[in-house]
Amino acid sequence: MEANETLLTAADPGRIALSDQLEQWLDSDDQRTLGSLVDAFEEKSFAILLVVLLAIPALPIPTAGVTHIFELIGALVALELIAGRREVWLPARWRKLTLAGDRQQRFIERLMQLVRWLERHSRPRFVFFFHRRLSDALFGVMALVGIAGAFLAPPFTGLDTLPSLGVVALSLGFLLEDVLIVGAGMVLGAVGVALELTVGSAAVQGISSLV
Repeated sequence: MEANETLLTAADPGRIALSDQLEQWLDSDDQRTLGSLVDAFEEKSFAILLVVLLAIPALPIPTAGVTHIFELIGALVALELIAGRREVWLPARWRKLTLAGDRQQRFIERLMQLVRWLERHSRPRFVFFFHRRLSDALFGVMALVGIAGAFLAPPFTGLDTLPSLGVVALSLGFLLEDVLIVGAGMVLGAVGVALELTVGSAAVQGISSLV
């Protein structure tokens, strides 16, 4: 791979649509694990993993902290992007995490509906931005900030939703090479983190007034 090629996408007008690639992976005979997802999508697996992992805490329901494992894996992927790795590395135990259950299957199918909707309504914008080492590292930094916001959100508050959704939109924007979607992801993530800080500050002030 040449130095100026992105780790996330390839500017090939004849490439298979992202939703079709996801469907091929779902229909394959391989086990639906994080490891098989990395193997199937190769250089795109950085962004694909962030979409799949952060879409779960992005659901507008309290998760009671059970999604922290997904956020930790997402943080590792983001750090690898920042470090300039050209392939995703995951510990063997994490590679074996399965996405084959009925609940996960329904979740991925709904995620594919979102991807197909975005494919219909988006188009490549400022494609040159997505073909540089610096843009991949910047993506990793922005994703890491959103993941940290989701991870630090108090359980049962639903405050992890917006930061997680921001990372999902950001990742899809890089996969579809659309800076508008990237910008939307940045806004969602920033609003989510700001909301956490506001609520957290109010809570601290409220507790202080009672002491």
